[in-house]
Amino acid sequence: MVNLDSLIQSIGDKPMPPVEQWDPEFCGELDLFIKADGTWLYSGTPLTREKIKHLFSRVIKKQSEEYFLVTPVEKVAIQVEWQPFLIVDFNQLQVEQQNVFQFIDNFNNKILLTDKSQLEMDEFQSQKLPILRVRRNLFANFSRNCYYRLIEQAEKQFHQEKNKLQIISNDITFCLGQY
Repeated sequence: MVNLDSLIQSIGDKPMPPVEQWDPEFCGELDLFIKADGTWLYSGTPLTREKIKHLFSRVIKKQSEEYFLVTPVEKVAIQVEWQPFLIVDFNQLQVEQQNVFQFIDNFNNKILLTDKSQLEMDEFQSQKLPILRVRRNLFANFSRNCYYRLIEQAEKQFHQEKNKLQIISNDITFCLGQY
């Protein structure tokens, strides 16, 4: 099992750690499950210590389709229902005279939507829904309230015999789905 003291000492409040450069030995599994609604469960019980969740959120690494918490010397598997992060809010900013969406996740990471590869459609519970790359190959799904607010702001376009919902950020068009 992961040594929490060594994890805290290794990471602390430093800038985002370079977990993509770390490839430690596999140490087993941690009974940690991240639900699609952003709830973190430890041994089936909601994890309420925000500092611990924040620390863990900084050392999540995805390899193939598996998720791990890593330090330079330890690697433990965790379970993620869909995506490890949750977009809980957004706003629109003017950046270099461009309208840009800024998304905020459940750990207060702020993500500017400036590149086509950041927003993708993914299937969850038989529905195609948007996900947003938070960093590296880690994505966030949208909270229900945030998703509905985003849909309200989306433009409806008719394209190739289908209606599409889309937003424009940094002068790039992003599709949020078809109906």
